[in-house]
Amino acid sequence: MSATHEPRVMSGATSRGKARRLALLAALALAGAMAAQSDARAAVRSGEQVVQQVCAACHATGKNGAPKIGDDKAWQARAAQGLSSLTEHAIKGIRNMPPHGGSGGVSDFELQLAITYMVNQSGGHWAVPINKAVAPAPERSGEEIVQAQCVKCHGSGVDGAPRIGDRSAWIPRATYGLDALVRSAIRGHGAMPSRGGMPDLTDAEVRRAIVYMMDQGVAAAQAAPAQSAAPAVPPGWDHKVVAGTEIYLGVISAAELRAEHPKPDAQTAVLGRIPRGKDYYHLNVSLFDSRTRAGIKDAQVKATVSDPIMGGETKTLKRMAFNKTVSYGGFFRIPASANPYTVTVRISMPGASQPIKAEFNLPR
Repeated sequence: MSATHEPRVMSGATSRGKARRLALLAALALAGAMAAQSDARAAVRSGEQVVQQVCAACHATGKNGAPKIGDDKAWQARAAQGLSSLTEHAIKGIRNMPPHGGSGGVSDFELQLAITYMVNQSGGHWAVPINKAVAPAPERSGEEIVQAQCVKCHGSGVDGAPRIGDRSAWIPRATYGLDALVRSAIRGHGAMPSRGGMPDLTDAEVRRAIVYMMDQGVAAAQAAPAQSAAPAVPPGWDHKVVAGTEIYLGVISAAELRAEHPKPDAQTAVLGRIPRGKDYYHLNVSLFDSRTRAGIKDAQVKATVSDPIMGGETKTLKRMAFNKTVSYGGFFRIPASANPYTVTVRISMPGASQPIKAEFNLPR
């Protein structure tokens, strides 16, 4: 007679006992994690404390080439690299600075606090970073970043910041390309500190915030009533309204463009070859319907740059499309002169019986 093997059945008591053990293990693991977080919070020193205890040995005096605390110029270029990059340098060590500043007891987050403190003591305006190891932060959208930080200046136009919803301020800036705007925001520009004063912003988050503000500007412009007041003209641009057409003229030197774009990129592809000769400038014309405020994308634009003595040069401006915006531009050689230059813009619209003309005095 062959033996039969019946399957073993776990008794109810055994099953309940195993479940209790698993629950206990889970509770212990959770308690351990919470205790570790509590210990991490308690152990974290302030940026000032870390600087005084560790960093000041070199950064207080500039020893071994370390950027001296309070030296705005020395810290400006470093601050433009962002908190993530500076923290990586501090963790690994760079040039004469050993890893972790020579103190293995300094945590990565304490390094972030110390770097932020030194930047802010040297002309910076960085927000104090959050310990993501203790309280992980979700990926931030452009809107979240703008509402948390950018709106402080871009909401009302503080210190010339382009206002959110001000199409006339954002569209001309977009003409030079999103990449150029992102690089400018990362480095800091005018009154705006690097990364908008949020050192933990990644490059991708900076891009999201800019795209959000640009999109809001375009959307607000399309929804604006016809009777609304004329928008403010951004710095460096001139503006006229002729025959129901808003005409914006912007001028930038070829030297500035080359400095902004040392290597070929999407923006230089739009602009075309940037001249290397002396006294070359890029003229940009942006056109909008003054009633609907829609961009005019199908015009033919000619520009003449002249002075009263030497005469002038006339060119048909190139249609340039970038990031859903269209403008018209071209390079002109404009040597230094004692006489004022005049820029005459002639615009031909499809279906129009004759072109419209606007004249601008070119600042020198």
